Amino acid sequence: MRTDLRLHVLEKDDLEFIHQLNNDPDIMSFWFEEPYRSITALQNDYDKNIDNETAREFILKKNDEKIGFVGLFGFEAVHQKAEFGIMIDKKHQGNGYASIATKLAMEYAFMKMNVRKLYLVVDETNEKAIYVYRKVGFADEAVLKDEYFVNGSYHNVLLMSIFREDFKKL
Repeated sequence: MRTDLRLHVLEKDDLEFIHQLNNDPDIMSFWFEEPYRSITALQNDYDKNIDNETAREFILKKNDEKIGFVGLFGFEAVHQKAEFGIMIDKKHQGNGYASIATKLAMEYAFMKMNVRKLYLVVDETNEKAIYVYRKVGFADEAVLKDEYFVNGSYHNVLLMSIFREDFKKL
């Protein structure tokens, strides 16, 4: 694994970068959200959720350059599961960073948070992401029909997951 890539905890001074990602229509369509987020709203959410134990948010960095965002959301201690999400800045896509970032997040979730199951939801049309997720060990669980309304039409999504014991075998 590349040693020049690492995750660092999301800090308030990273919000400008997050704002840029959150307002990119191409990126946000795969998050099933409008590219409509003010910096003030991001700052308010950051302040409100600073002690939120159900989420871990990171910036993917290559040396000191910000490459993307990785999140582990909805952590449930009783059920030991969490949802994974990722955004790679468009100018850094296609360089293999998503695979490495996903592996780093998986290692954090399974080895630091004691997550048993990590899952994600991905648009069926996002073939590149699905390829990456399968490559790092996620398996298909279900197709959710017409789950999200994106750019004027409903989209099917694929629910994928990986369990800690399967991660350890990789």
